[in-house]
Amino acid sequence: MEAGDVPDIEETPADAQSTPEPATKVRKQLPQRYVDAFWDKFTTKFPGKVHSILPSDIYAKSKASKTKKGIITGQRTVKSYDQAASECKHAVDKIVKECKRVNHRYRDPHFDIEWDLKQNHRDCLDGLEYNEDGPAPRSVKRIPDIFDKPVFLQEGATASDVRQGFTGDCWFLAALCTLCNKRDLIERVCVARDESVGVYGFVFHRDGEWFQTIIDDKLYLTASDWWESADEEKRTFEMVNRQEAEEMYRRANQTGSKALYFAQCANENETWLPLLEKAFAKAHGDFSAIEGGFTGEAIEDLTGGVTTELFTTDIMDKEKFWTDEIMKVNEEFLFGCATGVFDKWQGSDMASRTGARNDIHRLHAYSIMEAKEIKGQRLVKLRNPWGEGEWRGAWSDGSEQWTPEWMTLLNHRFGDDGMFWISYEDLLRRYQSFDRTRLFGPGWRITQQWTEIDVPWTADYNDTKFSVTLTKRSPIVIVLSQLDDRYFKGLEGQYTFQLHFRLEKDGEDDYIVRSHGNYSMSRSVSTDLELDPGTYSILMKVTAKRYQYLPIPEDIIRSNVKNKQNKLIQVGLSYDLAHAKGDIIETEEEKTARQRLEEKKKATERKKQREAKSKINRRKWEYGKREKAREKRHNKKREAYERKKAEAQKGAQPAEADAAGDTATSPAANDAAVAAGGQGEIEEQAAVGAAEDTTGEPAPAPASLPSPPADKQAEETNPSNDAPPESKSSGVQTEETQQALSAKDSATQSAKLTESNLQSIPQVTINGDPVPISTAAPASVAPPSTLAPNDDYQYDSDASYTTSIDSVLDFYPTADEYAAVPDDDAEPEEEELPAPEGDDPDAEFENDPWNAVCVVGLKVYSKDEGCCVQIVRPREEEEALDLDDASKGASGEVEGNGK
Repeated sequence: MEAGDVPDIEETPADAQSTPEPATKVRKQLPQRYVDAFWDKFTTKFPGKVHSILPSDIYAKSKASKTKKGIITGQRTVKSYDQAASECKHAVDKIVKECKRVNHRYRDPHFDIEWDLKQNHRDCLDGLEYNEDGPAPRSVKRIPDIFDKPVFLQEGATASDVRQGFTGDCWFLAALCTLCNKRDLIERVCVARDESVGVYGFVFHRDGEWFQTIIDDKLYLTASDWWESADEEKRTFEMVNRQEAEEMYRRANQTGSKALYFAQCANENETWLPLLEKAFAKAHGDFSAIEGGFTGEAIEDLTGGVTTELFTTDIMDKEKFWTDEIMKVNEEFLFGCATGVFDKWQGSDMASRTGARNDIHRLHAYSIMEAKEIKGQRLVKLRNPWGEGEWRGAWSDGSEQWTPEWMTLLNHRFGDDGMFWISYEDLLRRYQSFDRTRLFGPGWRITQQWTEIDVPWTADYNDTKFSVTLTKRSPIVIVLSQLDDRYFKGLEGQYTFQLHFRLEKDGEDDYIVRSHGNYSMSRSVSTDLELDPGTYSILMKVTAKRYQYLPIPEDIIRSNVKNKQNKLIQVGLSYDLAHAKGDIIETEEEKTARQRLEEKKKATERKKQREAKSKINRRKWEYGKREKAREKRHNKKREAYERKKAEAQKGAQPAEADAAGDTATSPAANDAAVAAGGQGEIEEQAAVGAAEDTTGEPAPAPASLPSPPADKQAEETNPSNDAPPESKSSGVQTEETQQALSAKDSATQSAKLTESNLQSIPQVTINGDPVPISTAAPASVAPPSTLAPNDDYQYDSDASYTTSIDSVLDFYPTADEYAAVPDDDAEPEEEELPAPEGDDPDAEFENDPWNAVCVVGLKVYSKDEGCCVQIVRPREEEEALDLDDASKGASGEVEGNGK
């Protein structure tokens, strides 16, 4: 064999029977039954969610108990703000007094960024999960150690002050740029401060209420402290500045606004922006929680307004949009805008490069500062929160449209400061979406209610609804909101929700308006209109989407309870306070209705139990009646048999005497007597059955009639070949002779059967030797000679009634058998079919079914002092609403065949 040759190996074909092909699984279930079973496993029958993260959270529970329920009347929109601002000022005053008493600057025990950073906890930077790519500041210092001449505000807050730092909160900074155009809005957010103590108090709006946040004056820096910096960096400064290396390092890397890691003011000594950003991050738990968002949501958080998402392609009347909305910026509305929403829908990022829209950055928030119409030109002023990067088209800095006259008219100066002008046409062409926020002045009032609803997998209008009552014609803004989960990031769970609602007037068939929902901004949907006095219903439709890869609160608690106690307490408290709004507290009317319904259910249940017990008693009575009739027939049969037996015995005595005296009776006469006796017995039983039939009792079946003695049957059907010849010829046998022959025949047949059974048993061997098989009769079977004679035949054997009509009544039925008997008027149930063989493919749904629960709130802004809101929960007898979509034709716009 040459090298490299491989010998041919003969492969033995595998036995075809050893590896059979897998049989195709055949579902032993009807298709509809299978689908119904799947949906039963897919959806939980006990929907619910975690309401309290922290054990025994008394603060959240006490706040929930103070929440008003029932019919809620409105209050001034500024009332909640005034209360929160007053509480914040009072808290700051207490801190100032305490710190001055002990000569300490204020250190925030709940958000100490210095201790958190240098202990490498990162609770102030990251959420419940560690983020390797998160922000990485290098040091922390107080404001007096950073700024030479620190000042909170210098000549008021302006948009040109805003510079974004190393975090993705451009949406928040764009909102601040927008607020800077409206006088004193920043001062309304920062309500109290003491620079000497280093304490600042802010108020923010969340889920329909204002709340306070207090911080100290520590800020993150980009560079490390001198003694904590790298040796190479220190050596470099020592070589350049040998005498004052440390001081020069501090001045170059840790002094002024430019040294801050996060947001900074353009002015080197102004501090309002980084402090406001820090307070906003603390309110949400950490800096990572404020990354990514929508400008309109940030404006809501800072003003308490209502934001609507508007796509450019959805604007019907662009002229009206300019005159009624854009031109009212900074008065009734505030605007943010963005573009590049759909840049990656085809999988390519080429269309989103910086130059694709003339230096307008995609997925980046811009704020609308001004809108002017001069000499037929409609122009809009925009601001980039980066403080740089501007539009390069018409009316941009240095474009041919600018003249000295236009520079004066628009009060504009060239420079890459992030502010630029753009025409209204280019604004609509270059930007894809707008965040429009309506502001509410002192004349507006707010009424709100919160509740919790179960969200099915199929979208439908929920049975729970809100009822709004107006006492006079008024402009009204209706807002349906869900909880802002940014405040408890990490515990939001696997479900996201989209909200929809429609407004109907009670007593009218058609709806008035529907919400045209936000696609990206899912926190709330709203509508703005004017209504006449009356009662209106707001029907909710909530759609949910599940992300299976996200953790659930139960798992987050389990994984963080040991290692991140403080962080879990911080986020858990925000979670508990938010969900306390959705706690369902019964009103007196609801409690009365519930008790009435429970009593009705109990009465119905008692009635069903009585009816069921009555049915069981009825069946027992009918069974007892049939049992007595059966016993009566049994006794009559036995009496007839005993009587026949006695008559036969009497007739046998003269025959024995005649045989002894050689006076034998002829065989024909003997057979005739026996036949006559049998026929008489049959006629007697038929008469008894006919008499019972006339009484209404069931007649006995023919098989239940008494049979002739066993020896006579055997002689007529299977005459024995072993009988003596004289017996066969004469045909006359005495009673003793019959018994002996019967016993002999029985023993012979038993022996033959035993022999046949033994021969049919396969031979068993042990170590090659056959095992002997015993031929002895079973111990429990008496020898044939000891068996009772056939004359003692009894009719109480179960086998005697196997074909009788009474066979179903031989045993008293159990309670389960009673329950299994269908009612006469009940529909027959389909037979339960076995489940498919093998592993259950739906086990994952059964173990982790659909379980979506959403906390929603309705906020109604109006100028009607008598406006009130009430939650209307469903009654069980009410039917669910139809889907408001084309598949069910429930929109009310088309009915029947287009009529």
